[in-house]
Amino acid sequence: MLAEYGALGLFVVAFLAATILPFSSEAAFVGALYGGMNPFVALSVASAGNVLAVMVNYGLGYWLREHFDAKLRKSRSGLKALHFSEQYGSWALWLTPFPMVGDPLTIAAGVFRVNFFLFLFVVGSLRVGRYFALWYFLQ
Repeated sequence: MLAEYGALGLFVVAFLAATILPFSSEAAFVGALYGGMNPFVALSVASAGNVLAVMVNYGLGYWLREHFDAKLRKSRSGLKALHFSEQYGSWALWLTPFPMVGDPLTIAAGVFRVNFFLFLFVVGSLRVGRYFALWYFLQ
């Protein structure tokens, strides 16, 4: 899909990879670079798709909290999770670039109402930085 659709394909793959679907945006990004895509275009497109998706994940988590808040507050483990997230939630954002844990953490950030601007700054910077590092080390 990527070779045939270029920047649009990279955007879609980067977006889907930031959801809980098992895609690798890094492989698509590297493929785009080796396929001759301008590195700045590839970096911009992949970053935009990935950051937009984590914003959607945050929104999904926010929505889930709206609909399940009463259940969360009724259970002992739910209250523990709320307390833990208030105390350490923003620190968990530093784990979001890692496979398997990162994307669910972006949903959890919405559930536990981590400050959106802090979320966007930290997670967005880490996502863009990950692509930049890949590009840098491939030169």
